[in-house]
Amino acid sequence: MATKSGLATSAKISVFTLAIMNITAVVSLRGLPSEATYGLTSVFYYIFAAIFFLIPVSIVAAELATGWPQKGGVFRWVGEAFGPRWGFVAIFLLWAESTIWFPTVLTYGAVALAFAGPDQKWDEALAANKFYAIAVVLIVYWAATLVTLRGLKSAAGIAKWGGMIGTIIPAIILILLGFLYYFSGRPLQVELGWSKLIPDFTNFNNFVLAAGIFLFYAGMEMNAIHVKDIDNPTRNYPLAILISSLATVAVFVLGTLAIAFIIPASQINLVQSLLITYDDFFKVFGISALAPAMALALAFGVLGGVTVWVAGPSSALASVGRAGYLPPILQKINKNGAATNILLLQGGIVTLLSVMFVVLPSVQAAYQILSQLTVTLYLIMYFLMFGAAIYLRHKEPNTPRPYKVPGGTFGMWIFAGVGLVGSLIAFVLSFVPPSQISVGSPTTYVAILIVGNLLFVARF
Repeated sequence: MATKSGLATSAKISVFTLAIMNITAVVSLRGLPSEATYGLTSVFYYIFAAIFFLIPVSIVAAELATGWPQKGGVFRWVGEAFGPRWGFVAIFLLWAESTIWFPTVLTYGAVALAFAGPDQKWDEALAANKFYAIAVVLIVYWAATLVTLRGLKSAAGIAKWGGMIGTIIPAIILILLGFLYYFSGRPLQVELGWSKLIPDFTNFNNFVLAAGIFLFYAGMEMNAIHVKDIDNPTRNYPLAILISSLATVAVFVLGTLAIAFIIPASQINLVQSLLITYDDFFKVFGISALAPAMALALAFGVLGGVTVWVAGPSSALASVGRAGYLPPILQKINKNGAATNILLLQGGIVTLLSVMFVVLPSVQAAYQILSQLTVTLYLIMYFLMFGAAIYLRHKEPNTPRPYKVPGGTFGMWIFAGVGLVGSLIAFVLSFVPPSQISVGSPTTYVAILIVGNLLFVARF
């Protein structure tokens, strides 16, 4: 997941500005290796997820944000439709998903930091060490928590530069290197051709890692609140969505293919392969000295994203909790406006989840299981959001909406319905153990996901 935060402003913003905000909110590079295992078929999955998830989320969230612009976001939207209890479930799932996401993204940061060394084989060995991963995850996470306890303003600078240095610039470099490699005529590690675009539908396991691609696109709803800040939203908001969607898909597709160009699918490691790709490209073009700098940039990007996400959902949960949905002990706010006890509870959960790296067969297995759990929890939140949008069209048709989903009520059923179907497909596939990765016992894998979802949802 990338830094998913809005930008409050009283001035009108341009189509291009809103498109850039959406791209920044969604794009992250850490998940590209998981799709690179599919080679050219990954293009199909990216386009499928964009049509059945990215665009519906963006369009539907825009109507909800303009119809119910009060604080609370998804809590307000779902609560208006199904009652405050379900609204709280939605915002709680957003907090829970981000909490589980921390060990996975910080593992990626630990790998990036390991690759700042001078020797790739030594770097790979260090990155695969479970105890090293745990140490870095906990040190960086608690450091970000301490910064957050000082207030959101303290994290702003880290977040801003982390996004630029750790995501946007590395993405541009990765794509440029991929193009240079392709046009240089060097041997490719992936088969190209129109026939390779279509997945092998006879192998059900091939869809499992692809389910995670839906979470790649998650977060576009965060900037839907700005639809009211754009001139002629009926025309310009869909245009901004189109631009940002095409750009986001392009970054994911081209970045994934760049990895597939130089690393054989059988050797792709979900945790390490992005860094190995940069190392290999730099060696090919005789600029190996840049590899440590790129590793540090990616690690800094993780720190920036985590610093914001430690604070964001926790603050939202605390504000909702003060309406009576959390016990008093979890409503505590310190003098800097930080949700102290929620942050400490979140830290305890992150610490316990990190121990999974010791008991599971590999860092990669733990990474995959936690990643899939974040997918399922986030998708449940989207079920509620899409359902709320359809329901509110019928329950409150006269509520003013500066922006409406094109096509009237029928259009809402189409966009929200497509989003629901796509989300449901991804949700079901998330419970099937991937054939490409060793996750230990398949039964244990499925059991962890089922228990995890029950713990976070069924209690409500």
